[in-house]
Amino acid sequence: MKYVIDNDLHIHSQLSSCSRDPEQTPQRILQYAKDNGLSTICLTDHFWDSSLEGASNWYAPQDFAHISASRPLPQAEGIRFLFGCETEMNRFHTIGISKRCMDEMDFIIVPTTHFHMKDYTLFAEQIASPQARAAAWVERLAYLLHQDLPFRKMGVAHLLCSLICRERPIFLETISALSDDTLHSLFRRAAEVGIGIELNSGDCTYADGEAEIVLRPFRVAKEEGCKFYCGSDAHKPADLDKAKARFQRVVDALELEESDKFRI
Repeated sequence: MKYVIDNDLHIHSQLSSCSRDPEQTPQRILQYAKDNGLSTICLTDHFWDSSLEGASNWYAPQDFAHISASRPLPQAEGIRFLFGCETEMNRFHTIGISKRCMDEMDFIIVPTTHFHMKDYTLFAEQIASPQARAAAWVERLAYLLHQDLPFRKMGVAHLLCSLICRERPIFLETISALSDDTLHSLFRRAAEVGIGIELNSGDCTYADGEAEIVLRPFRVAKEEGCKFYCGSDAHKPADLDKAKARFQRVVDALELEESDKFRI
């Protein structure tokens, strides 16, 4: 059976500092789920655990008390509205969530591709060239996949985030520099630990001529048995409104089946 788009596990509310849109409320997000036939959604505001060192000035205010202001989340019949977070991994590989907070979360996503946070997520030399960026992409994902974490309720956020490099030719050269052998090794490990691979709405906006480059890592992930979930990464209502069509594009391109779906 073809993959049914019934989930969105990466959504921000106005509590995320990159949103602050007063209309991006839990109630509006729940209405999005109703309008689009989604049965599982998750609120994943940006988060750094205040009990851990290593937060940036941007992350530090987004602690547990801050993101918990959205609770209790509104509910509706037939829809699971889950409470989660998007935490961060800094350049020293500190992941910004403690076990105590992990236990409080229904779902946790970790981005390894926030390359725009210069000198926070990466050292300067790691973005000196497309080849260096590709090496950093591999190194950060590999590190995450070899930690002792509750992977069955975790996802890799925006695998091919445009923030790897905002200059599109360099972005594409970076992705092209990832070898097939390396991708197979990484996604074999991802399948073994059971972490979800995100189909991010932004990752689905590639031009037709870029499809083979952008879809290659996802095709390898599928071959290795990884499971996929949808993530609008919405920061405002307009992002929600166009998400499902974007998901459909990549689901069709990858020929995903229900057996390929990540489930919490």
